[in-house]
Amino acid sequence: MTSEISSEERLASRLRGFGPLGILSILIILGGNFLLVPLSAILVLGWVSLSHTPWREIGYARPQSWTRTLAIGIVFGVAFKFLMKAIVMPLLGAPPINQAYHWVAGNAAALPFMLYLMIVVAGWGEETVYRGWMFERLGKLFGSSVWARTSIVVLTSVVFALLHYVDQGIPGVAQALITGSVFGTIFALTGRIFLLMVAHAAFDLAALAMIYWDCETAFAHLFFK
Repeated sequence: MTSEISSEERLASRLRGFGPLGILSILIILGGNFLLVPLSAILVLGWVSLSHTPWREIGYARPQSWTRTLAIGIVFGVAFKFLMKAIVMPLLGAPPINQAYHWVAGNAAALPFMLYLMIVVAGWGEETVYRGWMFERLGKLFGSSVWARTSIVVLTSVVFALLHYVDQGIPGVAQALITGSVFGTIFALTGRIFLLMVAHAAFDLAALAMIYWDCETAFAHLFFK
């Protein structure tokens, strides 16, 4: 029993560290989504368990009120999307229509898959990886100073943004850089991720609603013609 516990602890310690096994685990997690979305987030949960990392270190801390967390997350996410669509993105010169997903307009058959993407892949998966797990890993390297936390917000936001280039181009990168910076800053300040998961899903669902009902242009021209 003692040897089994000792072996288990050695494995956990190596997974938490940045030796060969720790680096290999990072590469496997980063490469997970190339095989199946959201495999990276699932692998993060496995890594947390095997490495004996406290769940709170990736932001999985039970909120005082689930109802309040859901309410605040939904309101914030939807309001944030309207702000981005009606003011921020027009000021950046982004086109009013997201061509990458315009095929969803009026396409009821696409809704189940899109809801899965918005809620599971984006809301849960992306927040688990790009906020929770990346902040934990980079925090172990950089520390917890203001400079370190700022650097982590910037690095994770850039990585998050660049991944949106393939399907959404420069406008998608710009929007993801802003949203990643906002969500990252909130996570750096609170260390809690469930509200961000809800807000991220609500943000994307608001975008989906605009696309499905083909009213993107109306919102994009609400203040700027």
